[in-house]
Amino acid sequence: MISPLHIQTVREVVRTGSFADAARNLGYTASAVSQQIAALERTSGVLLFERRARSVRPTNAAFLLVKKGNDVLSALDDLEREMRATACGQKGLVQLGSFPTASARILPHALAELSRTRPGTKITLSEGEPDELLPELLDGDLDLQLVYRYDLFPRTWPDQIVETTLMDENLVLCVPAAHPLARSRTVPLRELDAETWIASRPETSGAQALLRLCKTAGFTPDIAFRSNDYAVVCGLVARGLGIALVPALGCVPDPGLRMLRLSRRSPQRHVTVLCRSTNTNPLVKAVMHELTSAARHLETELTPKSA
Repeated sequence: MISPLHIQTVREVVRTGSFADAARNLGYTASAVSQQIAALERTSGVLLFERRARSVRPTNAAFLLVKKGNDVLSALDDLEREMRATACGQKGLVQLGSFPTASARILPHALAELSRTRPGTKITLSEGEPDELLPELLDGDLDLQLVYRYDLFPRTWPDQIVETTLMDENLVLCVPAAHPLARSRTVPLRELDAETWIASRPETSGAQALLRLCKTAGFTPDIAFRSNDYAVVCGLVARGLGIALVPALGCVPDPGLRMLRLSRRSPQRHVTVLCRSTNTNPLVKAVMHELTSAARHLETELTPKSA
């Protein structure tokens, strides 16, 4: 089989017209070059050089090998550069999983910055609720997964998963602008027992957190509308159809909407990122850096709105 070393040796002999000169330039002995060429001729079945007393003359086969071999060496150089870039995290593929509000608020800034600083990076995104995407993370189909968990609905992850906190966000009480409490800065939860509520689907941790929170105030919320899309939830509130407890990331400003705090310490939702402890993708560290930076900036931006 022809190797890159064979191509380099034949190319140097063709260029210098001498085994001895080629050996000197390559750092070999003349005997080693001669033996290498002879072995290549035997395995390939073609004569590469006509031997003369003080020089060698390349055959057409030698010229062909050099011409085609240059393309091979160039391709190998390109491959080596790409492998080095991949190894140091300058190039490669990162497969992300995320939930909708993080996709809308955290990812755009983080991924844009990553594309700017590491233009050779390819990123794929799968979107879904934490439990929907977790099997893909465990199977290695995702490198990182953005998830959330509520104070009032704690959860744990499998042992092979490492969890890193990105940000903590308050749960914001959203009421219609015409609501009697709309001008209040804070609202006691117990005053909301007669309200019509808008919440996410029953099986979600957000809906479960709302039930647990209202239970501490002595009532069960009357939930009339359900949607996992917080833009829909905020839209329904803004049109006077009910009130909602929405994570700060999910609050969509609307002239018909007011955002208030609960008078007691506001419950929180925590946005975190999951990664397998055995993941060796060198780009994971760079993506984590950009996600953390974007979340920190966003957390600062959101704090006044929830105060």
